[in-house]
Amino acid sequence: MKSGIFAVWLVALTFQALADTQDVTNNISVRVDKSARLMFLLEDNRVIKWYRIALGANPQGHKLREGDRRTPEGNYTLDLINEKSRFYRSIRINYPNSSDIARAERLGVSPGGQIMIHGQKNGNGPHPSETRGKDWTDGCIAISNEDMDEFLSLIPVGTAIEIDW
Repeated sequence: MKSGIFAVWLVALTFQALADTQDVTNNISVRVDKSARLMFLLEDNRVIKWYRIALGANPQGHKLREGDRRTPEGNYTLDLINEKSRFYRSIRINYPNSSDIARAERLGVSPGGQIMIHGQKNGNGPHPSETRGKDWTDGCIAISNEDMDEFLSLIPVGTAIEIDW
């Protein structure tokens, strides 16, 4: 009888070891609450970190076209890290998706693109918030450089992001 319990325990231990070596990034996600100007890092749908954000200079509503200075709304993926960004460091949101492209085609406009989560502007010029106000991006999501370093250390490329008003 003891050998049967030992065998079950050994199998359970083996499965746990295999699970521990699997890619655990699928339980990490990001949620942006545009109206609250907050971005949440979630693990298993539980908030583990949050960040204050700045948005596009015209933040309310979904991005419809290039140049509208809106931050998109919907479900996307963080798909590319840019270490040579004009805004410290950045990670790209895979906007536009097929629905965004179809909507833009119906409207006869370009959907735009290159929507990022990024740090602060590089260089010596005035910070964009001085001329555009607290929401100063062209449609991106901005956080502090320190928060950007932490954020990129915690999320892998391929992380899901949900953006809502």
